[in-house]
Amino acid sequence: MSRRPKSPAGAPPFAALLRGDESDPFAVLGMHGPGADGAIVVRAFLPQASAVSVIDGASGAVVADLARVHPDGAFQGIVGRTSCFAYRLRVETAAGQSEIEDPYRFPPLLGELDAYLLAEGRHHRAYEKLGAHVTEIAGVAGVAFAVWAPNARRVSLVGPFNDWDGRRHPMRLRHDCGVWELFVPGLGPETLYKFEIKARSGDLLPLKADPFGFFAERPPATASVVWNLDDFRWRDAEWRGRQAAAAARDAPIAIYEVHLGSWRRRSDAGQGYLSYRELADALVPYVRDMGFTHIELLPISEYPFDGSWGYQPIGLFAPTSRHGTPDEFRAFIDRCHRDGLGVIVDWVAGHFPEDAHGLGLFDGTHLYEHADPRRGRHPDWGTLIFNYGRNEVANYLFANALFWADRYHIDGLRADAVASMLYLDYSRPAGEWSPNRHGGRENLEAIAFLKHLNETIYAEGGGAFTVAEESTAWPMVTRPTDVGGLGFGYKWNMGWMHDTLLYMSKEPVHRRYHHDLLTFGLLYAFSENFILPLSHDEVVHGKGSLIGKMPGDHWQKFANLRAYYGFMYTMPGKKLLFMGGEFAQTAEWNHDQGLDWHLLADALHAGVQRLVRDLNRLYRGTPALHRRDCEPEGFDWIDCNDMDQSVLSYLRKGATPDDCAVIVCNFTPVVRERYRIGVPRPGFYRERLNTDAADYGGGNIGNLGGVAAEPIPWHGHAHSLSVTLPPLATLVLIPEGTS
Repeated sequence: MSRRPKSPAGAPPFAALLRGDESDPFAVLGMHGPGADGAIVVRAFLPQASAVSVIDGASGAVVADLARVHPDGAFQGIVGRTSCFAYRLRVETAAGQSEIEDPYRFPPLLGELDAYLLAEGRHHRAYEKLGAHVTEIAGVAGVAFAVWAPNARRVSLVGPFNDWDGRRHPMRLRHDCGVWELFVPGLGPETLYKFEIKARSGDLLPLKADPFGFFAERPPATASVVWNLDDFRWRDAEWRGRQAAAAARDAPIAIYEVHLGSWRRRSDAGQGYLSYRELADALVPYVRDMGFTHIELLPISEYPFDGSWGYQPIGLFAPTSRHGTPDEFRAFIDRCHRDGLGVIVDWVAGHFPEDAHGLGLFDGTHLYEHADPRRGRHPDWGTLIFNYGRNEVANYLFANALFWADRYHIDGLRADAVASMLYLDYSRPAGEWSPNRHGGRENLEAIAFLKHLNETIYAEGGGAFTVAEESTAWPMVTRPTDVGGLGFGYKWNMGWMHDTLLYMSKEPVHRRYHHDLLTFGLLYAFSENFILPLSHDEVVHGKGSLIGKMPGDHWQKFANLRAYYGFMYTMPGKKLLFMGGEFAQTAEWNHDQGLDWHLLADALHAGVQRLVRDLNRLYRGTPALHRRDCEPEGFDWIDCNDMDQSVLSYLRKGATPDDCAVIVCNFTPVVRERYRIGVPRPGFYRERLNTDAADYGGGNIGNLGGVAAEPIPWHGHAHSLSVTLPPLATLVLIPEGTS
């Protein structure tokens, strides 16, 4: 029996429902009783019905005909029974007669523990309860919907199934956790839906997409789409068994960064996006052949504006529908794993857009975003900032990160724009930011959030790892949280990228005056677990392409780029290269069109591609080049002071003294013969890679396959090599008897 207060004298029980103002629909609709008079009443709101009858769920017999009590479609009647029972409704409309299950006869959906954990903000798998879930209750198939909107006056489920009428499916409020829930029988996968929310003020808000929606309409449409994530059959068990090892600090990690919408376009006149399945058949074999270990995807969560590249997401739990369905995206990941490739996704927890159907003012209040615009709005991007200090909001993001590892087998999450989260004064002038409780500029809530995020992923993520794009000198980003670190697995080395690209942009005649740009990074190279990134950010917004940054004539530009790639792949740190860089794309990246694959018909472009393929294989197959990427014991300068000739020489070292590689970089267009460098052991040093090789488009100047060490002390070593340095080139020499 409902505990709802009695309506004022003369006010029918449907009055608030018909006004679209009913906050307790289960007190009105469904079966109620027996009352003081012993009567059991059934009420229903079915605007399209001309007649409604109550059917016994067991016998199928008609037990009552409901009377229309309001012309808009309100029906009610007394059932001649002494206790409540399972029933269905027989409905007659202009289209004919049908029997339906009444959503308002089913019990609450959330268990007490789920409600408690959601209220506490400690339900890391909230995606198992919130959102839309295809399920069965009491033998009846349907979809269970649940959405957090604690300050709403009323929340209704709307969609084509109820003509987007918010009076038809108002939801039950769970006061213990602020979640509105409703089981709707008969609905299934691919059902479109949104939430109609009335604010506490009485204002009707724009229809909202589901914050936990697993799928969405293709933009510019904005509805959420019911999807069953339980039907997919994974075939990547072998990869999952070595997932964590593939991301370890001593493993080779070479990442190919991709924007799926512009890696390649369809060849038809529409120039549309490739589907996830087409990408699985084209992109995955290409990346595997190129020797990369991981694919990193620019944000895959659903986003409304193509020009944001995904960095302004709306549907954090929905892979973008631009390329297909959630199952097709999972098939793409499964294909990556079966082909030996890990998958990293760019993950945006720093901000979200203000689109009306999104999270902003979700229930009429600043629910997800910080209410203070000095902390809740990004001035640069015109976006909103999550309120990391609110437990339920932090839990929403924890659950989302875990969701991608759990339901999509994602190997890594690269947290975007971490600096914007860490600093309260990020991109804000004086007077437009508020300090923390200690008077400082650090965002204490965001710091606590990031620490707990990493603890959650490493404890519950099944081998997934995290990466920070953090552009400042914030200390211990990749150190464990129990020693004061943020707990990330890796950090992009933005300083290395900036300094070395600046050096490479200088004319060789001037490089002697900027030698420190190449050497400075080694002062801090082992303070974090670094990834060396040549990312999408370096080839947009007027920055030009990587090849376009190189000085000199046409041949010298390519030689410079080849030498730079050789330098990058032999320096300490994991590797990341944005798509197109592997074949020296000449145009700046444009998200609206595919890469210029026709350039591979040119020998110089094809040569750069061959070089990157060989560098990946050399890096992966040579323990000295990756095993101690994150340890100072893995690197020694041979000579970092030859600025007059713009030459660098250094050692990469593996687990044993004999496991080493000698690297020499000549950043001038001058051939240097009989250039002597000290080496750690005697023997023959094979020239394993020469970026000036003819196969790469170079002049084929080198050392005829290798050179023998001589017992001539040099650079503090008992032996040395006399080598020929090609112009604008990097050499990798490895002593025979090692890898």
